[in-house]
Amino acid sequence: RPECVQAIKEAHGAGVRVAMITGDHKDTATAIGLMLGIVDETYCEAVTGPELDAMSDDELRKVVLTHNVFARASPQNKIRIVKALQAEGQVASMTGDGVNDAPALKAANMGVAMGKEGTDVAREASEMILADDNFATIVYAVKQGRVVWDNLRKVLLVNTPINNSQGLSVLLGLLVKLPNTPITAIQILYSNFICAVTLGFVTAIEPAEDGIMALPPRMVGKRLIGRYLFLRIVIGTCLLTGCVVGSALIVDNIDRYADLTLDDRLFVIRATAFNVLDFGAMSVMMSARFAYNSSFHPRVFRGNPAALGSIAIVTVLQLALTYIPGLNSFVFGMKGMDWFGWVLVIASMVLVFVVMETEKAIRRSLKAKGADTDDRVEPFFTDSAREPAGPDAMKMPKGASKLNLQELAH
Repeated sequence: RPECVQAIKEAHGAGVRVAMITGDHKDTATAIGLMLGIVDETYCEAVTGPELDAMSDDELRKVVLTHNVFARASPQNKIRIVKALQAEGQVASMTGDGVNDAPALKAANMGVAMGKEGTDVAREASEMILADDNFATIVYAVKQGRVVWDNLRKVLLVNTPINNSQGLSVLLGLLVKLPNTPITAIQILYSNFICAVTLGFVTAIEPAEDGIMALPPRMVGKRLIGRYLFLRIVIGTCLLTGCVVGSALIVDNIDRYADLTLDDRLFVIRATAFNVLDFGAMSVMMSARFAYNSSFHPRVFRGNPAALGSIAIVTVLQLALTYIPGLNSFVFGMKGMDWFGWVLVIASMVLVFVVMETEKAIRRSLKAKGADTDDRVEPFFTDSAREPAGPDAMKMPKGASKLNLQELAH
């Protein structure tokens, strides 16, 4: 298909190697490989099934790293190729439609069966079924998988600091001798279930960032939270907690509110701290929308309508909770703020946003200098490294030795 050429080119840009296993003649397979762009100076020729049969396991493991086209291949060849790639630490996906493809589909890390032309046996052996039988859809699925991974990390970056700062603000507020907790239990519940969910939803549906398919695959075993994401979460948590408690201390000690009764001053403290927390969370969300790209850019207002929508919803809710009589005092334990309280809120928003973006700029600079800011090499926050391939790495499943005989019998 014409779109396959562009899809393969995009796959190569994403660090995904594409190989072709076919029953065609070697010359035909090589010509098709040239058309598709999988035969080049590095992978310059095809290797045939009989040649693979004559190779030892060690020889085959070397060959699969230097050849992209395998011609006149038998079902047994297919499964040996998959096993050889896996023995070399590669993550192998296999596509197929026939009964003879089923063993290789089952052995691959990700078996992909054809939905239109594929047999029921191939579908049952696969983890994924390609509804349109189009290779370009696989590359699109790779892109969407990266988007899901990135967005999960962004959701964590938004929700974790918000949730952390709620409890830490109460703890730190008591440690610094505030008259009472700077935020109430109902305010914490609101921030947790309404504010955090609404803002976190924005990052969950973020579209793909520019250049997402120009990045190499992530390291096998990498967890969602790496070193730099953990650092960003810590920074966001400290910023929100510091702004909440800091604003409460300012209100508690400034002469402007010295004439208020203890209860009234506590209501003002909680109103200010509550709004600082939730409006500061907006700054975290706007910064978290882009992993490396700066949010000091008009792009922050484009691409995801839910971003501005969530800010509008949270803003309206905050104003309503702050100023509706009875709701603010009886339910949320606070009272309406004056202009000075909003100055503290806006200053906190700006501070959180600037610091988060400064960290991002530093990380962007480090990446440009070659630093591993994506944890692609360093084993921090990852599962244990893969064990070296043992003697059983190339072991064929039971019955695989009869695959050639079964094919000849048909």
